Amino acid sequence: MQLEEFILKTHFQVPSSKTHSLERIIMKSFIAQLCTISFIFIFFFFTSILTTTIAQTTNFKCTTPRATCESLIDYIPINSTTFSDIKTLFGIKNLRELFGANYLPLTTSPNGTVAPKQRIKIPFPCICNNGTGISNKRPIYTVKSGDGLDFIARSIFSNLLTYQQIATVNNIKDVNLIEVGQKLVIPLPCSCDDVDGMKVVHYGHVVASGSTVELIANQYDTTEATLLKLNGLASPNDLKADSVLDVPLKVCTSAISATSPDYPLLVPNGTYTFTANNCVQCNCDKSSNWTLQCQPSPSGVKIANWTQCPSMQCQGNPNLFIGNTSSSNCGPRCSYAGYNSQVILTTPVSSTCPTTDGARPSNGATKIGLGWLSGIWLLISLELGLLGFGLL
Repeated sequence: MQLEEFILKTHFQVPSSKTHSLERIIMKSFIAQLCTISFIFIFFFFTSILTTTIAQTTNFKCTTPRATCESLIDYIPINSTTFSDIKTLFGIKNLRELFGANYLPLTTSPNGTVAPKQRIKIPFPCICNNGTGISNKRPIYTVKSGDGLDFIARSIFSNLLTYQQIATVNNIKDVNLIEVGQKLVIPLPCSCDDVDGMKVVHYGHVVASGSTVELIANQYDTTEATLLKLNGLASPNDLKADSVLDVPLKVCTSAISATSPDYPLLVPNGTYTFTANNCVQCNCDKSSNWTLQCQPSPSGVKIANWTQCPSMQCQGNPNLFIGNTSSSNCGPRCSYAGYNSQVILTTPVSSTCPTTDGARPSNGATKIGLGWLSGIWLLISLELGLLGFGLL
């Protein structure tokens, strides 16, 4: 039985002995409809692929005019690089900032290899203007021979922004016309807004393929509702791989005075920073009741503005110094309370016993449904078969 007769018989109940020109017209109509449907499926399939490979960057809302703060963003290099090169690319003042944001030891080698696709958190200053936040005066990229704005956005800065955003911030009229040696401000997305009435550190999280809003919320101690609202997503299904998601990171509480130059010192879980002219190192670990843990900086850290660090003896308790406890780890502790031009402020605080409240368990990753793809390939296969019989 010919393929044409088989399709006519099974789909249209026309006996093979009575096929004629009208039947061939019906057959052609059926094939045309089949081609149209398969084209639509293929179009949306490749459109969905394209939307996950093109940078899914959006502006982060930042409602307080001229507000400034510190933010974080993921950098996932395309090629192998080093911590020193990353520091230079993003204009980070010193490696301590980079190591602290990633909770790496201070002894980490500057020339240590960062593998392709390895996720590194970048600390940078943020400023709010016109309802959005962008990085404040850094990074600055110097154009090299062969560079184009799209190449800079995609390859150098790993799709953290678009070439249109670079052009807008730098007042570039012709996006195809940039000069070797030209300095470009790179506007990384960020925010300084409070979230749900709390101060946070906004983190530009690059969404991994197969990730979900639920997984991200569980990993970073926030809620699905908060992530959806903050990023203008109508539903968890709107999350796109490779997009830069605004994730509000909860920070450790502290006793730092509002008059201290470093107030408010916002340190998120799993990071550390240096303050009080680099004399004090402060860590945030949520297992310590979300309480900031500070201690004298290691001896190798270079002091700023002072010839030596002031005394860190605890006010009201001469037997304690910053970071010390009276007996066990659950006893009264000497807490960092800020600094001024001459002294480091301290205060005794109550128990900071570690908690057993770990990260909330995930209900498991939601797998991307691929069943509908089989329909596409079935249609394509049928088309190829028809071509083979000379029916298309």
